[in-house]
Amino acid sequence: MIAAIAASVTLLGAAMGTAAVTGQSGPRPEDTEVWQPTPPVVAPGPATQTPTPSDAVVLFDGKNLSQWVSTKDKSPARWTVADGVLTVRKGTGNIETKQRFRNYQLHLEWRIPANITGEGQARGNSGLFLASTGDGDNGYELQIMDSFRNKTYVNGQTGSIYKQFAPLANPARAPGEWQSYDVIWTAPVFAADGSVTSPAYVTAFMNGVLIQDHVALKGETTYVGAPAYKAHGAAPIKLQDHGDPSPPISFRSIWIRELK
Repeated sequence: MIAAIAASVTLLGAAMGTAAVTGQSGPRPEDTEVWQPTPPVVAPGPATQTPTPSDAVVLFDGKNLSQWVSTKDKSPARWTVADGVLTVRKGTGNIETKQRFRNYQLHLEWRIPANITGEGQARGNSGLFLASTGDGDNGYELQIMDSFRNKTYVNGQTGSIYKQFAPLANPARAPGEWQSYDVIWTAPVFAADGSVTSPAYVTAFMNGVLIQDHVALKGETTYVGAPAYKAHGAAPIKLQDHGDPSPPISFRSIWIRELK
């Protein structure tokens, strides 16, 4: 989910007036939360590690963060690498790839800690930004959080295009088990005047189960209000250091294949 919610509300309040954010007369986060229908729970097959294709660019090989930088200032990424696993170091901020991409196939594996605490959006929350378009949480987010017997709004649960599209199914494994995303990202195309000539499209599988079927995105992810596009070119891929207090999640086996 979008990190630093309080900070976002503060900024919106400064720009629009606090009442417009927190009162009944203006946009509220709840206005874009959808709770029904609930995606069906699907038990996925056994967890296996997908081999890396010969033409893939390895973004995390279990050894170091040489392919990543801090989103805020582009300094070396400061998350923790140990025993072949990348773990969010809370408070250090989001990280993103040094390379920029347009259309691609992406594989990423992630794990909610077995000792996870909290509930709803405050439980194992992070995010995969398929294109990072600026500092903080600017971009297009495929949600990551614990959705194993953990209720939240359906367009904010694991596998959702956050605040836009609920997943077609909920194939979440239990905390402590590895999960996988396989994503096809088609970048938006813009005219010279910045207008959209073709929207972004996402197809995604979670644990081998189709969760997004070539959906046309409405714009970049927003926590309050409607999504919208702003013109951009090739962009980094971003992982989120979310602000909730639950134990940090981990990643492994991240690779990408660029597509035309």
